[in-house]
Amino acid sequence: METHTQKFKVRLGLFIAGGLALFILAIFIIGKQKNLFNPVFRLTSTFRNISGLQVGNNIRFSGINVGTVDNISIINDTTVRVDMLVRKEVHQFIKSDCEVTIGSEGLIGDKMLIITQGSSDTPLSKEGQRLQSSEPVETDAIMASLQVTAGNAEIISEQLAEIMMKINKGNGTLGRLIQDSNIAENLNQTMVNLKKSSNGLNENMNAAKHNFLLRGYFNKKAKAAEKKKEDKIKK
Repeated sequence: METHTQKFKVRLGLFIAGGLALFILAIFIIGKQKNLFNPVFRLTSTFRNISGLQVGNNIRFSGINVGTVDNISIINDTTVRVDMLVRKEVHQFIKSDCEVTIGSEGLIGDKMLIITQGSSDTPLSKEGQRLQSSEPVETDAIMASLQVTAGNAEIISEQLAEIMMKINKGNGTLGRLIQDSNIAENLNQTMVNLKKSSNGLNENMNAAKHNFLLRGYFNKKAKAAEKKKEDKIKK
């Protein structure tokens, strides 16, 4: 006597088939991320601080994902080694003078390695070669710098506000100049007096030119100017 119905057997078969499909899909996704199905070559680099980089993070070259981080190991108290797996098809573009730096996918995304472009006349990198690295800028250092900048801006704003308050109250030379109408009127009167003095000086000079005692001096001066002008024209 059968203990299981035909309907149960169908459900069991579908469940097993679905489980196998999910397992194969997971293997395919993991293998793709680890480049298990693509020919790869190995590179390595060292850093003082990897800033949260993890095994499996992407490696980018010219903005394209070309590999993954294969292993991270601590060499000593100041050096961390990062092993990379890069697709073989990209090997023709990775030069021996390329540099490796740590970036992030967006502002708060996962960390990744970025391989910069090398010189066109430099030989290609070799299997297992160590590329030069560029240390990343720590987020904490950036935030500390921004805090210092914000504090300085706050101090400057307070000082400007204090200066404006003093000017509005008429304190200081600039404040008195703006707020005190008498000072402004005195300045206007001073300018008028200077203008009158200038006009008077011009009149005195014209009168001196017509004075018979100084007429010869001004005539000589005029002749010298005309002669200088003629000499320039001849040249």
